[in-house]
Amino acid sequence: MKTNFNINNLIRENIKSLKPYSSARDEYTNAPSKEMTFLDANENPFANGVNRYPDPQQNSVKELLSKIKKIDTKNILLGNGSDEVLDLLFRAFCEPNRDNIITLPPTYGMYAVLANINAVENIKVVLTEDFQPKVEQILSKVDENTKLLFLCSPNNPTGNSFSVAAIEELLLKFNGLVVIDEAYIDFSEQASWLNKLEEFPNLVITQTLSKAYGMAGIRLGVCYASKEIISVLNSIKPPYNVNELSQQKAINRLLDFDAVQNEIIQIKNERVQLEKELKSIDFIEKVHQSDSNFLLIKVDDATKRYHQILSNGIVIRNRTKEPLCENCLRITVGTASENKELITIFKQL
Repeated sequence: MKTNFNINNLIRENIKSLKPYSSARDEYTNAPSKEMTFLDANENPFANGVNRYPDPQQNSVKELLSKIKKIDTKNILLGNGSDEVLDLLFRAFCEPNRDNIITLPPTYGMYAVLANINAVENIKVVLTEDFQPKVEQILSKVDENTKLLFLCSPNNPTGNSFSVAAIEELLLKFNGLVVIDEAYIDFSEQASWLNKLEEFPNLVITQTLSKAYGMAGIRLGVCYASKEIISVLNSIKPPYNVNELSQQKAINRLLDFDAVQNEIIQIKNERVQLEKELKSIDFIEKVHQSDSNFLLIKVDDATKRYHQILSNGIVIRNRTKEPLCENCLRITVGTASENKELITIFKQL
């Protein structure tokens, strides 16, 4: 349990005094006793399914997530993709040209991009050779202006989960926000950190409907954190940041929970089979253990093999320029037929 944490020490001063925009749908919150006529938001009155503004708080989606994740809706914020959620964290807690964040390469590239956009220094602490956080080195880099620490677990592009002990030590000893990016958590045997929210007030967890839920096209990211942190983020988010079509698609998919779980099982089974087949190919030197829906493999010449695979009609990702990933390719686990086609091409090279 972390007790020496005060969120007010992290919030930017201008955010503390900010009066958030109040939309028409924010102001009208009463449950209607009859069919209401809405003349408050300057909308087109002719019904077509999307002529009205969407729920600015996405309450129906949050209620479903609350039941699935067993988290109070007040601990949930939704964004236009996880990238918007991450950007809100920068804007709420990092003072431009003064504050800094810590990232652990190789990792998700948007942390660095957002740091640059928001004029925030990005202090990089490269992972160990087995892709784990260097806890002591991370803590030694922290100063009074270090606001955010990003941990991607399971990590992209390596696929592995970080040590529970390492994450817990960082949560206890770092007095900024520890942001655990769990975009791939549904494919991992390691438990989510959601059940630790009350234990660590500086814990922020981001998840997404893009991966396990198969909804990359609707751009819906989720942030789980203390009510205090969610309240701060709500005060600066755009009023209608998740559109009506995305909300409806998300609701339908969340209601079809069994189908989602079945797809996750299939992907995990295919991952095991794909790993086994890849290990039998001569020029593949290593297949890294994965808790995600992709595999990172080390080959003899990543750029050469990437272009060979591409010329055969399959697109994978060349990660050879990332730290610790020289001559590495990242392969998403596809359907059984897609994976079979990939292996067939690999064996012909």
